[in-house]
Amino acid sequence: MATASAAGPVVTRAALDPALVAGRGANVAFAEQEAENATTNGTVIGPDRAAYTLPSEASGRKAVRLTPGQHVEFVLPAAANAINVRYSIPDAPDGGGITAPLQVTVNGKDRKTMTLTSQYAWLYNQYPFSNDPNGDLLHPDWWITECACVPSATTPAPVITKPFRPSHFYDEQRLLLGKKYRAGDKVRLTVPAGSNAAWTVVDLLDSELVGAPHVRLVAANVLLFGADPLGRRDSADAFDKAIAFAKKSHLKVYVPPGVYQVNRHIIVDNVTIEGAGNWYTIIKGKEVALNPPAPDGSVHTGVGFYGKDASAGGSGNVHLSGFTIEGDVRERVDTDQVNGIGGAMSNSTIDGLYIRHTKVGLWFDGPMNNVKVTNNIVVDQIADALNFHIGVTNSLVSNNFVRNTGDDGLAMWAEKTTNANNTFDHNTVQTPVLANGIAIYGGKDNTISNNLVADPIREGSGIQVGSRFGAEPFTGSMWITNNTTVRAGTYELNWNIGLGAIWFYALEKNIDANIQVVGNHFLDNGYNAIMLVSEWSVKDLYSITNVHFKNIRVDGTGTSVVSARVKGSATFENVDARNVGAVGVNNCGSFNFPPTGSEFSLTDLGGNDGGGTTGPWLAPWELPNTITCDDRPPVVTPPAPSPW
Repeated sequence: MATASAAGPVVTRAALDPALVAGRGANVAFAEQEAENATTNGTVIGPDRAAYTLPSEASGRKAVRLTPGQHVEFVLPAAANAINVRYSIPDAPDGGGITAPLQVTVNGKDRKTMTLTSQYAWLYNQYPFSNDPNGDLLHPDWWITECACVPSATTPAPVITKPFRPSHFYDEQRLLLGKKYRAGDKVRLTVPAGSNAAWTVVDLLDSELVGAPHVRLVAANVLLFGADPLGRRDSADAFDKAIAFAKKSHLKVYVPPGVYQVNRHIIVDNVTIEGAGNWYTIIKGKEVALNPPAPDGSVHTGVGFYGKDASAGGSGNVHLSGFTIEGDVRERVDTDQVNGIGGAMSNSTIDGLYIRHTKVGLWFDGPMNNVKVTNNIVVDQIADALNFHIGVTNSLVSNNFVRNTGDDGLAMWAEKTTNANNTFDHNTVQTPVLANGIAIYGGKDNTISNNLVADPIREGSGIQVGSRFGAEPFTGSMWITNNTTVRAGTYELNWNIGLGAIWFYALEKNIDANIQVVGNHFLDNGYNAIMLVSEWSVKDLYSITNVHFKNIRVDGTGTSVVSARVKGSATFENVDARNVGAVGVNNCGSFNFPPTGSEFSLTDLGGNDGGGTTGPWLAPWELPNTITCDDRPPVVTPPAPSPW
């Protein structure tokens, strides 16, 4: 049985004491409480960092498993009238999901019932994944770790356990409680005795005091143009009419409380659309098959607010705020434009939205300039939460909260045209199931600052700087400053090695821009804190140079502080480390092992203190390029982070 602290409810941020991440990540309206810190007659599962398990995808790598009749009870830390539950229930035997009830009571009364679903969870198999738990390998000609072989080229054929690589287990659901409750009141979540779900895993509870709905009296109200706030009929045409009227009359569009069915893109340009708040105004759509496919390759459409395509000049002066976008995306089809926000929008703002169950929350195809994405919550995506793709410049992503993406949480991808002068600042990214919390693929003069990234699950890092995916080269400078990662540095399935909490990857070009990594904290790293790597096939072609690490704290590594698997160099100043699980620098260079030492050199600029069981992490004997290569060192589980 898990029990709450005797001193009261345990409020955490990314399953950490908030004091450890003060000033970093998004400032949100809700309090996050982990189920493993609450009172329950269920079973705490975890910790576990191995992919394809329920605890590995949970916040903090722990959760509570309930069977019918069991409960978990949270003590409210502050007044609240709304909750959000992150949970998992089983898939249907043949895929497609089930629904199951969860009872909510406060102080033993005021019972409400949430209907949980696994229809948007449970992916299987190899990329781009499948909803079929009984399916054969999607790519039998790919090498897989499970047999260390290429199945279609192996005799006898290996036996592959089904379901193969289950993942994306969790979903979340909000509930307005109908009245305001006080700090100290007890919210109990109970699985009814007759539930058709054999088990229900509760990861966490968010509690919030939601204010009154926002009202805009002088506006183009969508109700006046035929929108249905009960969601019984499609309101897309009514939205179009309200937008046209608002532009002609120089008014804003207002969407009052309600659930509005919208099953296609709403094209926005030179318009402001306000909801009553994302708890009250919900714009919800079905995924619709397209026959024939759209010119852009989409085979589905669905709810989304899209700027005009950049080839048509893009959109400008778009301002969206205060509503929810809820899609119906259950599979990954990379050609589909089924994103919450899409297209090109210059001189625009996206503020205070709640986006879930779309492919990507916000996917911008530039070139475009000066978009501000602030104060949004993006959860339960099949792919990224946000991607600046192709020539996005002078733009800001700030104070957004991201949880449970199926690919990178926040990304800049400078494909074809570089991205420049963009900032990702004070965002929180939790539990990306695949890939990285924050990823930067090429670009010029971009900044990643004051973010909190927690619990990447597999094949990714807290922060990745990658020359890959056809991205333009890194030029100018990049600043990666004052970020915190926790429980990052995951297992890379294809390489069969552990990654760093921050990962530099030279796959297609050199990485030689001026990169300043300053003031970051890398906490509870599964493997390495810092990794610089190339791919084996290009290891003698590309290098990583001009990277500078300064004023860094590393608290706990499963292996080394630095792992170098590339040629190049980096400098280190005031990088302090403790609880280091292996030799401080695992220096393989580009694996040619010349007698002159590794092809990667480290420069000690002073103040690099601390270490682990092997002594100082950056010892003089390791400099500048001693070969200390251990391809797959044993992993030592680090202790939980603590005040420095």
